Parts: sequence; C-alpha cells; structure tokens
Amino acid sequence: MYISEQFGSFGASFRTAVPDAGVIHHTKRAVVDWYAALIAGYGVNPTPLLEKAFVEDLDRGGARLALGRQATVRAAALINGTAAHAAEVDDIFKEAIYHPGAPTIAAALAVAQQENATGLEFLKAVIVGYEISTRVGKVLGREHYQYWHNTGTVGTFGAAAAAAYLFRLDSAQFTHALCSAATFAAGLQQAFKMDSMSKPLHSGRAAEAGVAAAQMALQGVTGSLNIFEGSHGLGVAMSNGPDWNEVMSDLGQKFNITAMTFKNHACCGHTFAPIDGALVIQKREQIGWQDIEKITVETYSPALAVAGNPAPRTAAQARFSIPFVVSTALIFGSVRLAAFAQERLENNELRHLMECVELKIHPELDAKFPGQRAALVTLRTKDGRDHSFLQPTRKGDPDMALTDADLQEKLEELVIPIMGASKAASVSSILWKLDELSVLKDI
Repeated sequence: MYISEQFGSFGASFRTAVPDAGVIHHTKRAVVDWYAALIAGYGVNPTPLLEKAFVEDLDRGGARLALGRQATVRAAALINGTAAHAAEVDDIFKEAIYHPGAPTIAAALAVAQQENATGLEFLKAVIVGYEISTRVGKVLGREHYQYWHNTGTVGTFGAAAAAAYLFRLDSAQFTHALCSAATFAAGLQQAFKMDSMSKPLHSGRAAEAGVAAAQMALQGVTGSLNIFEGSHGLGVAMSNGPDWNEVMSDLGQKFNITAMTFKNHACCGHTFAPIDGALVIQKREQIGWQDIEKITVETYSPALAVAGNPAPRTAAQARFSIPFVVSTALIFGSVRLAAFAQERLENNELRHLMECVELKIHPELDAKFPGQRAALVTLRTKDGRDHSFLQPTRKGDPDMALTDADLQEKLEELVIPIMGASKAASVSSILWKLDELSVLKDI
C-alpha cells in the first residue's frame, strides 16, 4: 500500500474505533485550548478583514464563525482557522514543529456543524486529523521547516483528514482527499520574515483547502496515490526524501494528541524556554530588572532564525522577538496579550532592556531540536555576577504540562473579556463534555 492508502485506511476505519478515555480527554483539552485561541484571535487582523473579503459566503450555509455568524463550511474553516492562529496562543506538536489545532479543529467544527455530527464524532474527527498530520509533519522534519511554515503545509492534512472523517468517506475516497491535500499544501516562512498578516492566513487556508479536498473526494475527484513517497512527491520536493515508514508503524496505537504543548505565553513557541529560564533566575535570585546589565540567551538555531528580531516595531514582529518577550517577562512578570499593546511597544524602559540581550546558538541544544526545546539563559547583574539556568523544556510541553485547571484559567482569561462571564461559563461547560453531546451545540 502507498503511504496515502495507509493513512486513508486508518482514517476511514477509525469510525468503528472506541478511543481510550484518556485519548478523548486529551482531545477535549485540545479543543478547549483551541477555543481560547479562536476567541482571542477573532478580533485580530487579518480575521476581521476576511469577513469583509468573503462576505458573499456569510449569513448563509451550515457552519458558524466564532461568535455565531452563519457561514458556508469552507468560509468558516478559513476564517476560524485564521482566527485561531492570529493571537499566537494555539497549541504545538513539537516533534513536527507544527500548530495542529488551528487548521484541524477549525475544519472539523465547520464540517461537524454542517453535518449535524455528535460531540463524540467531532472529537474523533479531531483525533484523526491530529494523528495523520502530526505524522506527516514529523517525517518532513527540520529540513521542511527551513523554508516552509508547517502549520500551512502540514495543517492541510489535519483539516482534510478531519473533514474526510466527518463526511464519512470510505477508504479510497479518504485516500484521495489526502492526495489532493498534498498538492494544495503551502505556506512560506518568508511570508512572515517581514511584518505581514500572512502567518495566520496559512492556518486558515490550510483549513479551507483541507475541507475542499475532502469535498472533492466525496464527489469522486482523485489524486496521485504516491504523492507522499514518489520521486517528485511531498517528501522529495519539501524535505530530504525521508523514510515514511518510520511514522506508520504505530499508527492507531500511539496517539500524538496526548503529547501536545499548550502555550503559557502569547507569542511564538520558540521564545518560551528563554522566557521561562529568565523568570526562574529572576525569582531564584530575587533580581530586579533595573539591576540587570546583560541578558544572554543560548538556544537552538531555528529559534533565532524565526524569533531573533532585535528591534520589533509592531505587535506581529514583537511576538517573534526573543529580546522583546524576555525583557517583557522580566519587567512585567508575564507575556500575555497585554504585552503587545502599543504602549508596551513604545515603552522606553523595555526598549533599553532589549538592548542588553545577546542571542547565541548553543550547539548541544541545537542538535536536540525539535525533540527538545531548551535554552541556557544568563543574567549578568550590575555588580558583575552571572546567574545562569538551563531551561530544559517549556512550561506547557508534555513533560511540564499545563493542568486542566491551567487550561480553564487560560480559557477564562482570553474569552471572558470578549464574551462575558456567563457565556464563557456556558461554552466551557459544553467543551469539557463534548463526548456526551448527541447534538453539537453552539461553540
């Protein structure tokens, strides 16, 4: 069987599977986290602009946008998928260097709403989307990430798989949905090397493209079965010709959705270990930010390539700036949405501390990426002493996981200011009991 057929067979046959209770619970955690990211990013550009751009697809159709507006299924996937990535608080599967929730759950929810799926069927679609896409991302590896934005490329498979499951495609149709998704997959890292709105668009476009691929397959559209491993296929064209079999052996036995990273900071995940390490030193040594002379961050090279901006001027740039977010954490104690308000961007004390930051590649930590995301942080105080700490992982990674209570707190923090406490409590109750719902209620 081709790789596409193996994935297609897994996805179609999962309808008869009975997922372990632990897997279901982890999936609900992913949906809770996604919803928090969705609402937080709903008012952040380019999401509001997309509502204007695609107005002909709104106020009709079987799906809904974040705050309840009616939409066609592809428009809902596109706009919600964009919103869920816009505030930079969505989940991560670190081994694939990938944010699976934003495109996968956006597509799953849009189709589930249109198809009147149960809560459990929606959750199973999310599982299928995560399992197929995280494996695609893992095998494409670090070579893919050099030029491509995995959430745009790999995310297309998560969306296609989730949609294919909910459209009840058979094995052959499911396979062709993935084959079409492979040739739709796109998203260049150059798109966010400068200030732009492109990065969240990658997630939304992946969600829309995945749904489209599944819709086409339902009607008989076919794709090239060897699109993954062929001589001009995904592995060769977008990576280093990897061995796909390495991620297939435990498909359906090990579930990657149980090993997600949920963000504790509202910025790029590559900045988390430096933030966490700096805060550990500050608390341990009781160092006031005014007493800091120099901050040295040594970490893996992709972190510096993606988030090494020394002088960001916009909120979008600041989310990808280790100097900005580490300095913010040391001065204000956290890096949440308020960190990127205009007054923070123009804060003179913050700008001064940013000038004290030096970034270096740490060869040993670089060699361990993407499996480990670590940073060696050193704060030099004005009395000439160096205080160092090796942050071995990130708070929110599976080995330092956020609890259910942490996720609930994150949900409330991001949702209540927009929806109000009463509505937030109602939605929260639905999200944590999705597997019990015979009809997928408004979320």
